[in-house]
Amino acid sequence: MKPWMVVLLVIAGILCFLARWGKLVPAMGPVTTDYGRPVVVLDAGHGGEDGGAVTASGHRESDINLQIVKKMEYVMALCGVETVLTRSEDVSLHAPGAAERGERKESDLSYRADLVNNTSNAMLISIHQNQFSDPSVSGAQVFYTLGDVGRQWGESTQQALRDLVDETNTKKAKQVSEDVYLFSHISCPGLLVECGFLSNGVEASLLLTDGYQTQLSLAITGAYLHQIQMMSKATGGI
Repeated sequence: MKPWMVVLLVIAGILCFLARWGKLVPAMGPVTTDYGRPVVVLDAGHGGEDGGAVTASGHRESDINLQIVKKMEYVMALCGVETVLTRSEDVSLHAPGAAERGERKESDLSYRADLVNNTSNAMLISIHQNQFSDPSVSGAQVFYTLGDVGRQWGESTQQALRDLVDETNTKKAKQVSEDVYLFSHISCPGLLVECGFLSNGVEASLLLTDGYQTQLSLAITGAYLHQIQMMSKATGGI
């Protein structure tokens, strides 16, 4: 096991301990509500020929997304959360018959949407990185699906990212645009988490480190546990 995995598991264990004792989020056991036990679909954006944004040093967004998703998978597993990954390696998820690049991209997104919609009691977390023409812009930002669950979950995740990752981040959670294909084709609550700006040299360097990726993973997982607790209370599960 790699050293960062050991550190991650130790930190995740502490996270779950604190969660159970109400220090971070209210105590929770197995979730058995009217909504059912959620399954978190972890989506590492892009992949394969579609690398997404690129850092000044040539590191691809798709690789960073996958590294963060794999850390989230470890953390959530230790917390007893069932997860499904849209991809676990650097590949495009398009159908074999897709010939043109645009067709392959649409097929890839369609596959992801189908996987989410075919997962019972799914909740989606799609991990991405941002890019902007002004290199001074930085900070993670959360975009959420329409509805109270999405809004509450998105706002608490934004707050967790501020509290646990970057206290100087003043960005606010927003409703995801209808133009984002994946989120306009799913029927469950979901978050699009832009973890930072690869166009910002300092933030890009941080996003390449295991430690910072772990911080992001813990913040997002903590916010998820909090949201599930709120959903459970709302339906009388606890």
